[in-house]
Amino acid sequence: MGETSAYKDYLAGLLAGVATVITGHPFDTVKVKLQKHNTEAHGVKYRSGLHCTARILKTEGVKGLYRGATSSFVGMAFESSLLFGIYSQTKQSLQGGVQSSGPQLQVIIPSAAYSGALISFVLCPSELVKCRMQVQGTDSLVPRSRRYSGPLDCALKAVKTEGVTGIFRGGFTTLLRETFGNAVFFSVYEYVRYYMHSRLKAASSENSHLIDVGIGIVSGGLGGVGFWTAVLPLDVAKTIIQTTPDKSSTRNPFQILSSIYRRAGVKGCYTGLGPTVVRAFPANAAAIVTWELAMKLLGIRHD
Repeated sequence: MGETSAYKDYLAGLLAGVATVITGHPFDTVKVKLQKHNTEAHGVKYRSGLHCTARILKTEGVKGLYRGATSSFVGMAFESSLLFGIYSQTKQSLQGGVQSSGPQLQVIIPSAAYSGALISFVLCPSELVKCRMQVQGTDSLVPRSRRYSGPLDCALKAVKTEGVTGIFRGGFTTLLRETFGNAVFFSVYEYVRYYMHSRLKAASSENSHLIDVGIGIVSGGLGGVGFWTAVLPLDVAKTIIQTTPDKSSTRNPFQILSSIYRRAGVKGCYTGLGPTVVRAFPANAAAIVTWELAMKLLGIRHD
Protein backbone atom coordinates (compact mmCIF):
# COMPACT_ATOMS: atom_id res chain seq x y z
CA MET A 1 0.00 0.00 0.00
CA GLY A 2 1.73 3.13 -1.21
CA GLU A 3 1.54 6.65 0.11
CA THR A 4 -0.71 7.71 -2.78
CA SER A 5 -3.38 5.31 -1.55
CA ALA A 6 -3.40 6.71 1.99
CA TYR A 7 -6.62 8.65 1.38
CA LYS A 8 -8.35 5.35 0.55
CA ASP A 9 -7.66 4.08 4.08
CA TYR A 10 -9.45 7.12 5.50
CA LEU A 11 -12.36 6.81 3.05
CA ALA A 12 -12.84 3.14 3.95
CA GLY A 13 -12.80 4.08 7.65
CA LEU A 14 -15.41 6.81 7.10
CA LEU A 15 -17.80 4.31 5.52
CA ALA A 16 -17.21 1.95 8.45
CA GLY A 17 -18.18 4.73 10.86
CA VAL A 18 -21.47 5.40 9.08
CA ALA A 19 -22.31 1.68 9.23
CA THR A 20 -21.52 1.68 12.97
CA VAL A 21 -23.94 4.50 13.79
CA ILE A 22 -26.80 3.11 11.71
CA THR A 23 -26.48 -0.27 13.39
CA GLY A 24 -25.52 0.64 16.93
CA HIS A 25 -26.93 4.06 17.90
CA PRO A 26 -30.24 2.80 19.41
CA PHE A 27 -28.31 0.47 21.73
CA ASP A 28 -25.99 3.34 22.63
CA THR A 29 -28.94 5.54 23.61
CA VAL A 30 -30.17 2.85 26.01
CA LYS A 31 -26.65 2.43 27.43
CA VAL A 32 -26.24 6.17 28.07
CA LYS A 33 -29.65 6.47 29.76
CA LEU A 34 -28.84 3.54 32.05
CA GLN A 35 -25.43 5.01 32.91
CA LYS A 36 -26.88 8.44 33.64
CA HIS A 37 -30.00 7.52 35.59
CA ASN A 38 -29.17 4.22 37.28
CA THR A 39 -25.93 5.51 38.81
CA GLU A 40 -27.57 8.55 40.42
CA ALA A 41 -28.66 8.44 44.02
CA HIS A 42 -32.12 9.73 43.07
CA GLY A 43 -34.18 9.80 39.92
CA VAL A 44 -35.59 7.46 37.28
CA LYS A 45 -34.40 3.87 37.58
CA TYR A 46 -34.61 1.31 34.78
CA ARG A 47 -34.90 -2.37 35.68
CA SER A 48 -32.92 -3.44 32.61
CA GLY A 49 -31.90 -2.46 29.11
CA LEU A 50 -35.14 -3.95 27.79
CA HIS A 51 -37.21 -1.91 30.26
CA CYS A 52 -35.35 1.25 29.22
CA THR A 53 -35.92 0.49 25.52
CA ALA A 54 -39.63 -0.11 26.11
CA ARG A 55 -39.92 3.20 27.99
CA ILE A 56 -38.23 5.10 25.15
CA LEU A 57 -40.43 3.49 22.48
CA LYS A 58 -43.58 4.12 24.52
CA THR A 59 -42.88 7.76 25.31
CA GLU A 60 -40.83 8.93 22.31
CA GLY A 61 -41.15 6.33 19.56
CA VAL A 62 -38.32 5.06 17.38
CA LYS A 63 -36.90 8.58 17.01
CA GLY A 64 -36.14 8.50 20.73
CA LEU A 65 -33.65 5.68 20.13
CA TYR A 66 -31.85 7.85 17.58
CA ARG A 67 -31.73 10.93 19.80
CA GLY A 68 -28.31 12.57 19.35
CA ALA A 69 -27.63 10.60 16.16
CA THR A 70 -26.81 13.71 14.12
CA SER A 71 -23.72 14.56 16.13
CA SER A 72 -22.91 10.86 16.32
CA PHE A 73 -22.98 10.52 12.51
CA VAL A 74 -20.64 13.47 12.05
CA GLY A 75 -18.36 12.52 14.92
CA MET A 76 -18.28 8.78 14.23
CA ALA A 77 -17.72 9.18 10.48
CA PHE A 78 -14.76 11.53 11.05
CA GLU A 79 -13.47 9.55 14.04
CA SER A 80 -13.75 6.19 12.28
CA SER A 81 -12.01 7.60 9.21
CA LEU A 82 -9.09 8.71 11.37
CA LEU A 83 -9.07 5.54 13.49
CA PHE A 84 -8.86 3.05 10.62
CA GLY A 85 -6.71 5.32 8.46
CA ILE A 86 -4.12 6.07 11.15
CA TYR A 87 -4.13 2.45 12.31
CA SER A 88 -3.44 1.17 8.78
CA GLN A 89 -0.77 3.77 8.08
CA THR A 90 0.98 3.31 11.44
CA LYS A 91 0.87 -0.46 11.14
CA GLN A 92 2.41 -0.26 7.67
CA SER A 93 5.11 2.08 8.94
CA LEU A 94 6.03 -0.17 11.89
CA GLN A 95 6.15 -3.21 9.65
CA GLY A 96 8.49 -1.35 7.32
CA GLY A 97 6.78 -2.71 4.24
CA VAL A 98 7.60 -6.29 5.24
CA GLN A 99 4.69 -8.74 4.86
CA SER A 100 4.23 -10.67 8.10
CA SER A 101 3.12 -14.30 8.28
CA GLY A 102 0.69 -13.54 11.09
CA PRO A 103 -0.47 -10.88 13.59
CA GLN A 104 2.26 -9.18 15.62
CA LEU A 105 1.25 -7.67 18.95
CA GLN A 106 4.34 -5.42 18.95
CA VAL A 107 2.87 -3.79 15.83
CA ILE A 108 -0.86 -4.04 16.52
CA ILE A 109 -0.91 -2.62 20.06
CA PRO A 110 1.11 0.59 19.46
CA SER A 111 -0.69 1.22 16.14
CA ALA A 112 -4.11 0.78 17.76
CA ALA A 113 -3.25 2.73 20.93
CA TYR A 114 -1.78 5.61 18.93
CA SER A 115 -4.78 5.87 16.60
CA GLY A 116 -7.14 5.57 19.57
CA ALA A 117 -5.37 8.36 21.45
CA LEU A 118 -5.54 10.72 18.46
CA ILE A 119 -9.21 10.15 17.68
CA SER A 120 -10.20 10.76 21.31
CA PHE A 121 -9.71 14.51 20.70
CA VAL A 122 -12.32 14.37 17.93
CA LEU A 123 -14.59 11.93 19.70
CA CYS A 124 -14.85 13.77 23.02
CA PRO A 125 -16.82 16.84 21.80
CA SER A 126 -19.17 14.80 19.60
CA GLU A 127 -19.85 12.32 22.41
CA LEU A 128 -20.46 15.13 24.90
CA VAL A 129 -23.17 16.52 22.61
CA LYS A 130 -24.54 13.04 21.88
CA CYS A 131 -24.75 12.08 25.56
CA ARG A 132 -26.41 15.34 26.61
CA MET A 133 -28.99 14.95 23.85
CA GLN A 134 -29.62 11.32 24.78
CA VAL A 135 -30.31 11.95 28.48
CA GLN A 136 -32.87 14.71 27.95
CA GLY A 137 -35.71 12.43 26.84
CA THR A 138 -39.11 12.10 28.47
CA ASP A 139 -37.66 10.44 31.58
CA SER A 140 -35.00 13.11 31.97
CA LEU A 141 -34.55 15.05 35.20
CA VAL A 142 -33.28 17.99 33.14
CA PRO A 143 -35.81 20.87 33.39
CA ARG A 144 -37.49 21.64 30.06
CA SER A 145 -36.19 25.20 30.22
CA ARG A 146 -32.63 23.87 30.13
CA ARG A 147 -33.08 21.30 27.35
CA TYR A 148 -31.42 21.62 23.96
CA SER A 149 -33.28 22.11 20.69
CA GLY A 150 -30.61 20.26 18.75
CA PRO A 151 -26.91 19.26 18.60
CA LEU A 152 -25.72 22.72 17.52
CA ASP A 153 -27.68 24.38 20.32
CA CYS A 154 -26.13 21.91 22.77
CA ALA A 155 -22.58 22.59 21.53
CA LEU A 156 -23.03 26.38 21.57
CA LYS A 157 -24.49 26.37 25.09
CA ALA A 158 -21.64 24.19 26.33
CA VAL A 159 -19.12 26.70 24.99
CA LYS A 160 -21.14 29.68 26.26
CA THR A 161 -21.53 28.38 29.82
CA GLU A 162 -18.25 26.48 30.23
CA GLY A 163 -15.88 28.08 27.73
CA VAL A 164 -14.10 26.33 24.87
CA THR A 165 -12.69 23.74 27.28
CA GLY A 166 -16.25 22.84 28.25
CA ILE A 167 -16.77 21.00 24.98
CA PHE A 168 -13.82 18.79 25.92
CA ARG A 169 -15.22 17.81 29.33
CA GLY A 170 -14.34 14.16 29.89
CA GLY A 171 -11.39 14.35 27.49
CA PHE A 172 -8.92 12.52 29.74
CA THR A 173 -11.38 9.68 30.34
CA THR A 174 -12.11 9.45 26.61
CA LEU A 175 -8.37 9.29 25.94
CA LEU A 176 -7.94 6.39 28.38
CA ARG A 177 -10.95 4.56 26.97
CA GLU A 178 -9.93 4.87 23.34
CA THR A 179 -6.23 4.12 23.85
CA PHE A 180 -6.73 0.95 25.87
CA GLY A 181 -9.98 -0.09 24.21
CA ASN A 182 -8.68 0.06 20.65
CA ALA A 183 -5.56 -1.88 21.59
CA VAL A 184 -7.90 -4.64 22.76
CA PHE A 185 -10.23 -4.28 19.76
CA PHE A 186 -7.61 -4.56 17.04
CA SER A 187 -5.71 -7.32 18.85
CA VAL A 188 -8.84 -9.48 19.10
CA TYR A 189 -9.89 -8.61 15.55
CA GLU A 190 -6.52 -9.38 13.94
CA TYR A 191 -6.01 -12.67 15.79
CA VAL A 192 -9.56 -13.97 15.25
CA ARG A 193 -9.40 -12.95 11.59
CA TYR A 194 -6.04 -14.69 11.08
CA TYR A 195 -7.18 -17.87 12.85
CA MET A 196 -10.45 -18.09 10.90
CA HIS A 197 -8.77 -17.37 7.57
CA SER A 198 -6.14 -20.05 8.17
CA ARG A 199 -8.88 -22.60 8.92
CA LEU A 200 -11.68 -21.68 6.52
CA LYS A 201 -9.69 -20.53 3.51
CA ALA A 202 -7.69 -23.74 3.54
CA ALA A 203 -10.83 -25.83 3.80
CA SER A 204 -12.69 -24.27 0.89
CA SER A 205 -11.86 -21.99 -2.01
CA GLU A 206 -15.51 -21.74 -3.04
CA ASN A 207 -17.78 -18.92 -1.87
CA SER A 208 -14.73 -16.93 -0.81
CA HIS A 209 -16.72 -13.67 -0.66
CA LEU A 210 -19.27 -15.17 1.74
CA ILE A 211 -16.45 -16.59 3.85
CA ASP A 212 -14.80 -13.15 4.00
CA VAL A 213 -18.08 -11.57 5.14
CA GLY A 214 -18.58 -14.28 7.77
CA ILE A 215 -15.04 -13.82 9.08
CA GLY A 216 -15.56 -10.06 9.16
CA ILE A 217 -18.77 -10.45 11.17
CA VAL A 218 -17.22 -12.76 13.77
CA SER A 219 -13.84 -11.00 14.09
CA GLY A 220 -15.35 -7.51 14.17
CA GLY A 221 -18.13 -8.52 16.55
CA LEU A 222 -15.76 -10.23 19.01
CA GLY A 223 -13.36 -7.28 18.77
CA GLY A 224 -16.20 -4.93 19.71
CA VAL A 225 -17.25 -7.10 22.65
CA GLY A 226 -13.61 -7.18 23.80
CA PHE A 227 -13.36 -3.39 23.56
CA TRP A 228 -16.44 -2.66 25.66
CA THR A 229 -15.88 -5.40 28.21
CA ALA A 230 -12.43 -3.94 28.87
CA VAL A 231 -13.36 -0.26 29.11
CA LEU A 232 -17.04 -0.03 30.13
CA PRO A 233 -16.25 1.33 33.64
CA LEU A 234 -14.34 4.20 32.01
CA ASP A 235 -17.31 4.81 29.72
CA VAL A 236 -19.66 4.93 32.73
CA ALA A 237 -17.41 7.57 34.31
CA LYS A 238 -17.24 9.51 31.04
CA THR A 239 -21.03 9.63 30.74
CA ILE A 240 -21.36 10.97 34.28
CA ILE A 241 -18.62 13.56 33.74
CA GLN A 242 -20.12 14.81 30.49
CA THR A 243 -23.76 14.96 31.60
CA THR A 244 -23.54 16.30 35.15
CA PRO A 245 -24.85 19.89 35.42
CA ASP A 246 -22.45 20.68 38.28
CA LYS A 247 -19.40 22.38 36.76
CA SER A 248 -17.38 21.95 39.97
CA SER A 249 -17.86 18.17 40.14
CA THR A 250 -14.77 16.00 39.77
CA ARG A 251 -13.56 14.94 36.33
CA ASN A 252 -11.35 12.22 37.74
CA PRO A 253 -12.79 8.92 36.43
CA PHE A 254 -11.20 6.88 39.20
CA GLN A 255 -12.80 9.00 41.94
CA ILE A 256 -16.18 8.62 40.23
CA LEU A 257 -15.80 4.86 39.85
CA SER A 258 -14.68 4.59 43.47
CA SER A 259 -17.86 6.40 44.54
CA ILE A 260 -20.04 4.14 42.36
CA TYR A 261 -18.27 1.04 43.67
CA ARG A 262 -18.91 2.02 47.29
CA ARG A 263 -22.60 2.55 46.52
CA ALA A 264 -23.36 -0.21 44.00
CA GLY A 265 -20.32 -2.50 43.79
CA VAL A 266 -18.80 -3.87 40.59
CA LYS A 267 -22.26 -4.09 39.03
CA GLY A 268 -22.58 -0.31 39.27
CA CYS A 269 -19.27 0.19 37.45
CA TYR A 270 -20.61 -1.98 34.62
CA THR A 271 -23.97 -0.22 34.34
CA GLY A 272 -25.30 -0.62 30.81
CA LEU A 273 -23.34 -3.81 30.14
CA GLY A 274 -26.32 -5.60 28.58
CA PRO A 275 -27.19 -3.13 25.80
CA THR A 276 -23.50 -2.34 25.34
CA VAL A 277 -22.55 -5.94 24.57
CA VAL A 278 -25.70 -6.45 22.50
CA ARG A 279 -24.76 -3.35 20.51
CA ALA A 280 -21.04 -4.10 20.34
CA PHE A 281 -21.29 -7.25 18.24
CA PRO A 282 -23.54 -6.07 15.36
CA ALA A 283 -22.20 -2.50 15.30
CA ASN A 284 -18.55 -3.53 15.11
CA ALA A 285 -19.32 -6.44 12.78
CA ALA A 286 -20.99 -3.94 10.43
CA ALA A 287 -17.99 -1.60 10.73
CA ILE A 288 -15.44 -4.31 9.92
CA VAL A 289 -17.43 -5.84 7.05
CA THR A 290 -17.93 -2.36 5.55
CA TRP A 291 -14.26 -1.47 6.08
CA GLU A 292 -12.95 -4.66 4.50
CA LEU A 293 -15.41 -4.43 1.58
CA ALA A 294 -14.47 -0.79 0.99
CA MET A 295 -10.76 -1.65 1.03
CA LYS A 296 -11.34 -4.43 -1.47
CA LEU A 297 -13.31 -2.13 -3.79
CA LEU A 298 -10.64 0.58 -3.46
CA GLY A 299 -7.87 -1.90 -4.24
CA ILE A 300 -6.20 -1.78 -0.81
CA ARG A 301 -4.32 -4.88 0.28
CA HIS A 302 -5.24 -6.02 3.81
CA ASP A 303 -2.67 -8.33 5.39
